[in-house]
Amino acid sequence: MAATAKILGIAEQTLHNWIRADRDGRLAGAGSKPVSPEQMEIARLRAELARVKMERDILGKGEPISRTSSECSAG
Repeated sequence: MAATAKILGIAEQTLHNWIRADRDGRLAGAGSKPVSPEQMEIARLRAELARVKMERDILGKGEPISRTSSECSAG
């Protein structure tokens, strides 16, 4: 069980709890609750926002590009 938890990137206790909940019939699957199109769109937009923020943060950490006067007059 420890190897499986490590592969999944979760604590071994979490996996143990999920297995116990499944045996007891308390584990509802991902499809147990219907998702409306609006909820799907919100989830998509949140993921896109997180991606764009990450890209912005990565680009913001780069050094600014400056042109020298010789480069400006050459073009």
